[in-house]
Amino acid sequence: MTAAHSATSDIVAVVVTHRSGSTIDACLTRLRAADRVAQVRVVDNASDDTTLAIVQRHASLDPRVHFIGNPDNPGFAVACNQGARDGDAPWIAFVNPDCLVDVETLARLRSHADALAAPCLLGTELVGEDGARDPAARRRDPDFVAMLRDPQARVLAVPRDATQPLQRLQAVSGALMLLPRTLFDRIDGFDTGYRLHAEDLDLCRRAREAGAVVAVANDIAVLHVRGVSSRSRPVFVEWHKHRGLWRYFRRFEAAHRSWPQRIAVWAMIWARFPVALLRRAAQAAG
Repeated sequence: MTAAHSATSDIVAVVVTHRSGSTIDACLTRLRAADRVAQVRVVDNASDDTTLAIVQRHASLDPRVHFIGNPDNPGFAVACNQGARDGDAPWIAFVNPDCLVDVETLARLRSHADALAAPCLLGTELVGEDGARDPAARRRDPDFVAMLRDPQARVLAVPRDATQPLQRLQAVSGALMLLPRTLFDRIDGFDTGYRLHAEDLDLCRRAREAGAVVAVANDIAVLHVRGVSSRSRPVFVEWHKHRGLWRYFRRFEAAHRSWPQRIAVWAMIWARFPVALLRRAAQAAG
């Protein structure tokens, strides 16, 4: 890292791994080469593949890389908070191990943040290996009672506005997000009551409630391989996804709903659980 590069480095990149051996080498190679990265914190949740050996090799080659190994899997939110608090850089980037950034990705996000001149939580365009845009990059808050009346309300994706390099919205994907440490500390980081899924929706909502701008950089695209570690544990993933949706409803919406509406939302969420498992089984068979 050159002196000039070091002087402008103000981001800690936090990567949470679990059975991420197929992508973590490329992920860390790119993060180590990325502009403005002062620190890299890898928090592993009980991987039993090649992940640990790969991360330890990167840590031996680069003093910016620190490794935290959890003997069990406490969940994504817990691990994100561990990594963020192990570093001290003024900006925090959460980067999934299956996201491959370019050299300028995080620096360009910081430029967007500087232009806003306000507390912010920013995401990027996410593009799959097939070139398709990930709809999770732009989302609105779930309205569970509206979903009871209209199945179309279950679609959270927000259309891309190509006229806006930085598009303000309600939520971005947790696959890659950047925010200042001051905002992260003010909202007390991720809610560790979530184990997997919906914690990013929760974080974005609490950031907005704290007065921050949530937006996606439409002019920055990141390759997202998607779901490498989750493919081996579909029941675990779907269980915690649906549990997370119920927690989100209870936190933000339940107090304003009648008890029949609460029961109906609970039934709607958990009726989708076996359907989701069957869909995953069909995809695996295909």
